[in-house]
Amino acid sequence: MSLKIFLGAAMWLICGTLSAQTLDTRIACTQTLQEDADGERLLYSDQARMQLNGTQITEFQWESSVFRSNRGHECSIDTEDDLAAELTEKGWRIRLKNAQSARQKRGYDVDRGSQCSIRLEREGDTLHIKPTCPALCGSRRNFSELTVNTKTGLCTYE
Repeated sequence: MSLKIFLGAAMWLICGTLSAQTLDTRIACTQTLQEDADGERLLYSDQARMQLNGTQITEFQWESSVFRSNRGHECSIDTEDDLAAELTEKGWRIRLKNAQSARQKRGYDVDRGSQCSIRLEREGDTLHIKPTCPALCGSRRNFSELTVNTKTGLCTYE
């Protein structure tokens, strides 16, 4: 077998495997943590529904909140925010096609940048959710970074 045919077959196999990636999960996580600065308790709460088939997003909804004793902040994203998915070596990268437009739809008047990327990385039953998406968080810096066991539902905040 020639090297050209071998490499072609290998690429077809790799691409076929990547495009066959699917995710169908619901997440409900809550955890109370101590804040380092002044010992205030923080309540983290995340609810999500993620359904992906390769680069097709069937459903994507995520609400991420942090509550303090006197205030709370929330981030949210869903399929109506004009999302795009790309396959990565470990899972997916979800991004907004137009972050500024999605931000304006929510009525946010302070510019927080137009960056929004959420990496979903799978290791067996574990799903690592790594957001860099301040565009949809109002005055909050970002969505919560967390790890979820998709079989048991156990969550760990990073």
